[in-house]
Amino acid sequence: MDDFFDLVHQVVRQIPPGRVSSYGAIARYLGSGKSARTVGWAMNAAHQVIPAVPAHRVVNRLGMLSGQHHFEGPGHMQALLEAEGIQVIDHRVQKFDELFWDPSVELRL
Repeated sequence: MDDFFDLVHQVVRQIPPGRVSSYGAIARYLGSGKSARTVGWAMNAAHQVIPAVPAHRVVNRLGMLSGQHHFEGPGHMQALLEAEGIQVIDHRVQKFDELFWDPSVELRL
């Protein structure tokens, strides 16, 4: 599973500031469409990885900050997103469709 986590981290490092992706989109890009939950586990494990992984840019398919409880404290994930110009209301990324970064479109394997 470490190899899959490493692949996830490589993809997430490519999400530009001010954009977000989803667990499922990353899993599909890596050819493992049913592994969105495993992508979430990789994000949870990413906090101590060097080089840094911008795990705050990965949200669920609806734009909800479903992984926020894995960050340093309440509101930390939201604060990181807002520092990049992303508006979050009620734990949900606003203009999610506009800000969504799909690795299947943006990257080539």
